[in-house]
Amino acid sequence: MKYLVTGAAGFIGHFVSERLCEMGHDVVGIDNLNDYYDVNLKLARLNKLEKYSVVNGMLNIAVGSDIVTSSASRNANGNFTFIKIDLADRDGIAALFCNEKFDRVIHLGAQGGVRYSIENPLAYADSNLVGHLTVLEGCRHNNIQHLVYASSSSVYGLNSKVPFATSDSVDHPVSLYAATKKSNELMAHTYSHLYGLPTTGLRFFTVYGPWGRPDMAPILFADAITKGKAINVFNHGDMRRDFTYIDDIVEGIIRIQDIVPKSRADWTVETGSAANSSAPYSIYNIGNGNPVKLLDFIEAMETSLGIKAEKNFMDMQPGDVYQTYAEVEDLFEVTDYKPAVSVSEGVENFVKWYKEFYN
Repeated sequence: MKYLVTGAAGFIGHFVSERLCEMGHDVVGIDNLNDYYDVNLKLARLNKLEKYSVVNGMLNIAVGSDIVTSSASRNANGNFTFIKIDLADRDGIAALFCNEKFDRVIHLGAQGGVRYSIENPLAYADSNLVGHLTVLEGCRHNNIQHLVYASSSSVYGLNSKVPFATSDSVDHPVSLYAATKKSNELMAHTYSHLYGLPTTGLRFFTVYGPWGRPDMAPILFADAITKGKAINVFNHGDMRRDFTYIDDIVEGIIRIQDIVPKSRADWTVETGSAANSSAPYSIYNIGNGNPVKLLDFIEAMETSLGIKAEKNFMDMQPGDVYQTYAEVEDLFEVTDYKPAVSVSEGVENFVKWYKEFYN
């Protein structure tokens, strides 16, 4: 089949693109390559995909909705095309869908970061709200078989009951980022209801591993520890996260995109689950289902690096939550897959990559 993967230069997006290419699918990956974090890391991820590229030298041949190949040689065996485009480019995204005739869409592109959403809220409106709507419109007008999109565990907000279940209320977000992700779910349901578009939202729980974002804890910790600087430990270390290794996340995405939601004639608001609908709409948590103490994660990092960390204990940051803990049995049931990588193994793999990539 032919796939669109948004956020293809991102942490999860480039792994999903790589996996789809390995499976023999045609993949068009898009990203705006913004400077929210080091663009060189994004380019390095894309370089991993160049062996699959339809056009050799792919980073130089695609801008907007026009693919220019005159200056590069064709790769007859290639099945990946990268196009630099912003999700908020309404006309460009519409033309992309019309020209490429995708079968399925895996929408992972978004402005990430809980704390950054406090500093720069308008970036989240453009990317996460307008960008999500352009994707929905593209799917609506081009007979897309299935839209899988990234939501977030942050939608659980002020919930204190654990584990977090998709049947729980998600009406009290504590960051603008979380509010945009909740909005994405509502928008997707509307399109599923009005136009019969099958949509599946995935609430990600603390994804980590090689090639991760430099604004996330693993790289921040590794950088500080290796340079002899103190690491910031929020809420004085009294936090738990449902750390989920990247390979387990990718496996879950690949499996769930084959589980296309169907309409449920017997579903009602009063008796049905909030995770599905009378429309072809589904929501799943995707995580490890086993929260880890933040200090235990740091200890695993210290062990793998062979260096003891100096810790700067701090109060809870605005927009943060004490604990994330996913109820994931429904995802395990439909995909027949459970995360298999332990935190100790995952951190060791991450540290190995970190040392190689950052020398």
